[in-house]
Amino acid sequence: MAFASAPEAGGAEEDAAHAADIRERLGARAYPSVFQAWNPADNLPDEERWATVARHDLVWSSPWFYGLAWASETTGLVDGFTDESIATATETRSRLLALNPAIVLIAEIRYRDAYVGFLPEGHRWWLTGDDGGPVAGWDEGGYNLLAYADPEYRAHVAARAKAAVATGVVDGILLDWWDDDPDRLALLREVREAIGPDALIIANSNDRRVPESAPYVNGLFMEAYRSETPADWRRLAGTLAWAETSLREPRVNCLETWFHESRDDLHLMRATTTLALTVSDGYCLFSDPNPLPTADHLHNWYGFWEKGLGRPLAKGVEQDDGTTRREFERGTAVYNPMGGRTATVRFDEDRVSRATGVRGRVHKVAASDGDIFLAP
Repeated sequence: MAFASAPEAGGAEEDAAHAADIRERLGARAYPSVFQAWNPADNLPDEERWATVARHDLVWSSPWFYGLAWASETTGLVDGFTDESIATATETRSRLLALNPAIVLIAEIRYRDAYVGFLPEGHRWWLTGDDGGPVAGWDEGGYNLLAYADPEYRAHVAARAKAAVATGVVDGILLDWWDDDPDRLALLREVREAIGPDALIIANSNDRRVPESAPYVNGLFMEAYRSETPADWRRLAGTLAWAETSLREPRVNCLETWFHESRDDLHLMRATTTLALTVSDGYCLFSDPNPLPTADHLHNWYGFWEKGLGRPLAKGVEQDDGTTRREFERGTAVYNPMGGRTATVRFDEDRVSRATGVRGRVHKVAASDGDIFLAP
């Protein structure tokens, strides 16, 4: 088996071409636009795996998902991939782009925590507690904290990010568990320097604004673990609107909410989708809550997410009734936040509600819901 160290980044012309390609794919998207966070839509068992993945316009997972294999069994020690795996992953990228020419591919680069075996036991890059032992990454267990305050380790993480982008398989990287603290900001600056100005960086700040990270980050992963109250939805809308104007361009903001009772909370799915549609040019996801014993971010693929709106014609506009409305090439998206009243939506010509299938000029949208109205 051949092994590769971190590949050298492309020349200026190659990097510029890749940057233009990313912007072209982002600009060519039709809406709605849905993303996949690690785990797939699992309600289409008869569909070929990559076809289901390609329904999403932006995907992230570990490098392994694409076929990239770190060049050591102790994966946390190395900053390069095997030659064979780069070839395999390049084929995966080509296959996904053939299925969805607008798809954007992202690799998570672990920096905060990792599974046992990521580094040798007792390695200096594991964070240790007062007892000298490992520190659990989170309550569900299985992952231990890493010492990202260590400058040597931060440089290593940046080298791994550079290696992933330099394969040409992915368009950028994801940094999970994000906040504006000094150690993370130091890491972020090193990562941006390593991967260059044009590769994408997405950071998971949940529903928080991260103004110090904004010059380096292209998108927030808004993993919204709080969506039970009107205040939660106002915070989500505010953070999403902030990210759409404050982050580095091109912007790739990703809003995810979780179901409250079941995947059949269709009003919440529609509210999430239409909030993303009316406040951003980003991506949406409605998924299982993380506390479930199953894998995180599993979800259904909903018919509401099928393309149909085309491209946006203008920014969303908040209406007197509290809804936000945005016009697209082939229809209108309307978001009605939690805590409001049922809204009456009127058109000058017939529109078909994607939520109900009803055709007409007058439609209703309940609070904590949203709808897409398409020209027939």
